[in-house]
This record gives sequence, structure tokens and C-alpha cells, in this order.
Amino acid sequence: MSPAGRNTGIVVGLAGVALLAWLLVGQVRERTPGADKGGGGRAAPVEVAPVEHGPIVLRRTFSGALEPQAQFVVAPKVAGRVERLRVNIADTVTRGQVVAELDNEEFVQAVAQARADLEVARANRAEAASALEIAERDLARAEKLRERGVASEVQYDAARADQLAKKVQLEAAGARIARARASLEAANIRLGYTTIAADWAGGDDERVVADRYVDEGQTVSANTELLLIVELQPINGVIYVSEVDYARLHPGQEVALSTDAYPGETFRGRIERIAPVFRQETRQARVELTIDNPGRRLKPGMFIRAEIVLERLAEAIIVPEKALVRRDDVTGIFLVAEDGRSVAWRPVRVGIREGDKTQVEGEGLRGRVVTLGQQLVDDGSAIIIPAEAGAPASAGGKEAERR
Repeated sequence: MSPAGRNTGIVVGLAGVALLAWLLVGQVRERTPGADKGGGGRAAPVEVAPVEHGPIVLRRTFSGALEPQAQFVVAPKVAGRVERLRVNIADTVTRGQVVAELDNEEFVQAVAQARADLEVARANRAEAASALEIAERDLARAEKLRERGVASEVQYDAARADQLAKKVQLEAAGARIARARASLEAANIRLGYTTIAADWAGGDDERVVADRYVDEGQTVSANTELLLIVELQPINGVIYVSEVDYARLHPGQEVALSTDAYPGETFRGRIERIAPVFRQETRQARVELTIDNPGRRLKPGMFIRAEIVLERLAEAIIVPEKALVRRDDVTGIFLVAEDGRSVAWRPVRVGIREGDKTQVEGEGLRGRVVTLGQQLVDDGSAIIIPAEAGAPASAGGKEAERR
């Protein structure tokens, strides 16, 4: 093709593009309202939805985790070698059950030593009692001899001092018996500490071993953690709430919980405690839940989602959330006139939101509301509802064809 032919083709192509653009702009102008939105321009196409009246519920879903209702750490009160662990992780434990034993040979020997010391103390007391009895006879004899003038005052005083000394020795021997008896009792108690029982206070009589920290044969010191035993029925949940929702919560409020471990299942619980302070770093408050856990299926550490009904209205004015519009820093909606040809602006107060629906309050809120196309209208603007206008137009077109 010659250069002249190519230039002619380019010019024709550009002319076609310009013609197509002019036609498209003309169509857009026909469908777009004029500058006069008060009704002087063309009708703006919009979508509408009915204003509903009925109940609405404010729900919030909070993330959290599960914690045991109570936990008991098993730890020995004396040092020793772990001779036997009678339970392991996931085993059920009853209150007072023996769960571990320490090597007790040293403590058995200590008991035998304390028992021997007690016997020695008793023998010493018997000896002191006998010596006191002799000293009292000597004192009585010296007193008679003094009355007859045979014994001097010095002899009587010596007998009296000896009798008092023997009496003190008897009392001291009695005190040594008490001390030896106490030592024996302490040795028996320490011996008893080598048998370790899970004796927690309060709560359920059955719990579960959550963790084991030592193995048999290890030597542990006093108060070393051996086992962690937890209560799982019921189980606790912990969530954190912000200031926005805090005032709507109260103890006893019902909670519906779900977890990834059991998809599709809902567990029931209630709010047990609400912290009276907010954490400064997160500006959130701790909320503790009590959750029914039949079969102990829920475990501490699981992630949970807690759904709580914060507010419920039996009768409310409800519109789609997408119907809300901000104009001049005022929230409102466009109500459709009864004839469906124009709209009116109504300021509203927004209340509860549930899904894609919103509770609103205001004057004359009934009929239908604009949900799409609000940017094309203003108070009093003419509208057209394509979903309603299309059917008659189609019917009219078919009638014209029949004619």
C-alpha cells in the first residue's frame, strides 16, 4: 500500500473512533441527571429496598482462648529421689489419690532414730523420778532429826537443796520426753511427705493430668514441680473487650462459643467475671467465661470465638446498611415517594447493626429507601427505578410489535 493510502486509512479510523465516542457521551448524558437535581433534570436511576419493622439484635464476636477452671501443681515438701510416678499425662486423678513416691529410706531411718531418742528420754525421766523419791525421803529424815536436835540446820538445808535439784531434773527429763516425742512426730510427717497425694481443695473430685515435669529416678528438691493437674469441667474462656462494648457486658450473660477443633459445633457458656480495669497497653479489659464441657472435649489453650448478644430490640425501624448516606456531616437516608418518582432526604440516628441491616431512628421513616445511586440525587430529585420501569416498557414494546 502506498503512503497516501495508509494515511487515508488512519484518518478514516480516527474519524470512526471519534464518532463512537460522541455516541457514548450522548448516551451517558441522556441517563445522567442535569445540574438541577431538584427535579429539573432527567430522572436518576436508583435501586430501592423496603423500610422494615421488626426485631434486631446486636451481636459481637470476640477472640480468646481456653484456660482450666482450676489447676493444682503437685510438688514434694521434702527433697529426694523420685522412685515412682503413678500417673501420666491425660490420666484422670481423684481427690487425695497418691500420684508419686520418693525414696524413703533416709526418712525411715530418721523415724527410727527419733523413736530411740524418745525411749532414752523416757528412761532418763524414770531415773530422775527415782532420784527425786530418794531425795524426798532424805529430806523427811533430816527434818525429823532436826526436830529432835540431832541434825543441824546445815544438814537439813543440804537435804532440802538436793530434793529441789532432783525435782528440777525430773521436770527437765519430762521436757526432754516432750521434745523427743515432737521429733518423732516430725520425722513421721517427713516420712509421710515421701508419699505425694493430689489433695486439692474445692472444685470437682476428678481432674486430669495436664503435664509431667520429671521422670522416675530424678532427684528433686523440695517444692519442685512434678505434675500439673487441671479441672476441665467446666472450663474457663478468656476474651478481651474494648471500651465500646464493655458497658454492655454483665456477669451471667450467655455466650455461644465455637472452635476450630470442632467445626460446626456450638458450646454454651456464660460470663463469670469482668475485670474492673483496662490494660493500659491494649486498652482492653479481661472477661472470664465459664463454659460447659461435657466429656472434657474442650482443652486449655484452644482458640475460641465467643459470640455475645449485647443488645436486643423487639421492635425497631430497619434499613439496609448501604442505604445510609453522609451529607454535610449528617447521616441520613433517601426515602422514595409513594408514587416512586422522587426522593426525600431524612436525617437519622443510627443504632444497632446486625449483618447488613441497621436500626435507624427519625421522623416519617416508612415505605422504601434508596440503596444504590444516592450520589445522583438530592432532596426532591426525580428518580426512576429500572427494576420496576423495565417490565411495563417491555410489555409496551411487545404491544407495539403486535400492532
